[in-house]
Amino acid sequence: MRKVLLVDGYNIIGDWPELRELQMTDLAGARDLLVEKMAEYQAYTGTEVTVIFDAHMVVGLGKNYQNYDLNIIYTREKETADERIERMVIELKRIDRQIYVATSDFVEQRVIFASGAYRKSARELLTEMKQIERGIEKEVLQTKKAKTKTKLPITEEMAEIFEKWRRGDR
Repeated sequence: MRKVLLVDGYNIIGDWPELRELQMTDLAGARDLLVEKMAEYQAYTGTEVTVIFDAHMVVGLGKNYQNYDLNIIYTREKETADERIERMVIELKRIDRQIYVATSDFVEQRVIFASGAYRKSARELLTEMKQIERGIEKEVLQTKKAKTKTKLPITEEMAEIFEKWRRGDR
């Protein structure tokens, strides 16, 4: 079963304390941080994530972006994120998909639930994100502790160079 998460971007920014505070001085920074966190969410859970932002906060035509292998949508002018999410739920609904919508907008939660999607409040998503961040931190520590065993003794510096090559970083 494929899982899809549609995130009402500005609703989440307005609800998560860290993002709400950042939004006061740097709206673009708050958007970028949300996108980074949702990319981590997607990578860790395997859930396909799309973040939808209202056009009223960003002047211009509706656009779709691909960033961090994540779908980011800015709605068209005079189209709300809620309207786009409702349409996407209907378009994406299939027997082999579970669709979740992250928003704390009560009316929106009822509409998408009636359309067959699951709702996830901003608080639930934040709690899940904190658990994911702890899980990532734990995995990083375990990876650092587990030294790669090879038959040839190599220095730590050489091991780092080989690891960069393996990842495609040069």
